[in-house]
Amino acid sequence: MKKTPHDYDLATNALPDEMLNMFPRSVSTGAKFGTVIVLVQDEHGETYEVEVTTFRSEAGYIDGRWPSSVEFVDEIDKDLGRRDFTFNAMAIDLSKINLDDGKEQKQVTIYDPFDGVGDIKRKLVRAVGTPIERFKEDGLRSFKACRMASQLGFDIEEDTFNAIKEANAVAQSISMERIRDEFMKMLLNSPKPSVGIELMRGTGLLSIFLPELLEGVGVEQKLFHAHDVYEHALRTCDVAHDSVKLAALLHDIAKPRTDMGNGHFYGHDRMGADMAEEIMKRMKFPKNEILRVRKLIENHMFHYPHKKEEMTEEEIENVELHQWSDSAVRRFIQRVGEENIEDLFKLRMADAQSNPYSSFKPDEVTLLQQRIAEVRKQDMALKISDLKINGEQLEKIGVKKGPKMGEILRELLDIVVEDPLMNTREKLEELAIKLNKEKNEN
Repeated sequence: MKKTPHDYDLATNALPDEMLNMFPRSVSTGAKFGTVIVLVQDEHGETYEVEVTTFRSEAGYIDGRWPSSVEFVDEIDKDLGRRDFTFNAMAIDLSKINLDDGKEQKQVTIYDPFDGVGDIKRKLVRAVGTPIERFKEDGLRSFKACRMASQLGFDIEEDTFNAIKEANAVAQSISMERIRDEFMKMLLNSPKPSVGIELMRGTGLLSIFLPELLEGVGVEQKLFHAHDVYEHALRTCDVAHDSVKLAALLHDIAKPRTDMGNGHFYGHDRMGADMAEEIMKRMKFPKNEILRVRKLIENHMFHYPHKKEEMTEEEIENVELHQWSDSAVRRFIQRVGEENIEDLFKLRMADAQSNPYSSFKPDEVTLLQQRIAEVRKQDMALKISDLKINGEQLEKIGVKKGPKMGEILRELLDIVVEDPLMNTREKLEELAIKLNKEKNEN
């Protein structure tokens, strides 16, 4: 396919003990499965790893993932026969190549007993041997088939596709962490992730880990949208930057549950943030990534009117409010998180780009970026640690440690966000004394 491989795997009829004797610098952690990691130095003295595995066959798979028994064999055919897909069951016989003369090998012979080259030319993902057996052995292969078809722009061969559907019970036994990793590879490495998502929907895999997305199938949006909720999510994901692919897929996840029937979905941004958090917790995403995606979805409906002809009468009457004061911009940055602003803009652009009926104008983002840059030049306080006073200093003026101190610090931050000039120790001490007195009286 004229792609540069990033790693190389060797298979041999040598047994693990023989390999360990052959290569003194090696690691034998996978020796019981026939795998030895050989440490080799290149011409620059840099050490790299080569995985070398004894020809083997496997049997008695446990939990749709691990073989209960491994048998070392002498023939490469048996070893290739346990692989997942035909294009992953090819080999080059290095014993037929002179590796010592330093000359570049002009042509190598690919050993291809399952016609992997033919399937590459046909652009097909095809299971090795009997498809249902391959998917019963390892439930992750079902997800991998969809991921590789999406990534390579291939179709899944009919018998292979049907076997995935038949083996769904095995796919359900796979850990969410492994499904998550395969799914994210698909999102980030596919020209159009929607291809893989649709394959997962058609095989029943999507309902295993992301059934909420299916709720959007057939849910019309009526106003300002050309597609139903599900298709819009896929189209937004396709055009989104890698950093916001998942947020793009989930940004309207709550629309089916907030559908008013008239083209309005009130509160879908807030409920969507809750649903996305629940989905990502289920899929074992890191906490910081869950928080980031949550904030993007919760704030993706922001509106920054900048031209009078684009404003309603009410907005024109309150033009100062709707064009955002400096404090409104600071609150926006505080709410979204300074580190998430650019990703939020990327999500907003993808949302609009995927929808031909969108009323969104890119100028909205450009001008808001300029406003944010202006406000950022000021001495901003966006979090409690930015205040010119801390808990220790509050204690000295009579504020006791505990929930009350936390409340006072949050109230001080609110005041400073409104007016950055209040962020001096003297002014904050004066305010804190007043707030503390009021709370003690109450």
